[in-house]
Amino acid sequence: MKIVFTLDEISAVSKEILSQNPKKVILFYGEMGAGKTTLIKALAKSIGVNDATSSPTFSLVNEYQTDSEDFVYHFDVYRLKNESEAYDMGMEEYLYSGHWCFIEWAEKIPTLIPNEHSIIKIKSLSNGYRELEFL
Repeated sequence: MKIVFTLDEISAVSKEILSQNPKKVILFYGEMGAGKTTLIKALAKSIGVNDATSSPTFSLVNEYQTDSEDFVYHFDVYRLKNESEAYDMGMEEYLYSGHWCFIEWAEKIPTLIPNEHSIIKIKSLSNGYRELEFL
């Protein structure tokens, strides 16, 4: 599925992604500033997270609870020096927990990624639009 959208439409885009029944582990690929974190915030809200969400750039993971008592884990592993740092923080436990795991910069942890996952590629286009590919 491919979608071209503006950030004003991101709520509708998040609902469309969820209607496709994605795997609970979703990898987000895109350049810095492409809108990965903004999309993850919209997805978390659509799933039922009411708390304020933010990028876990320095903490590596932010944890949120949904209205239905599910959990959403938002990872930003950009700052990891190597995969062993992800193992050291117990990331594997999160990824196999059965809860939502949204991972930015997943290319830094290739051997940790479960076989069952979905992929979202997002890129900025000219004139403020974004192109999203859901795999």
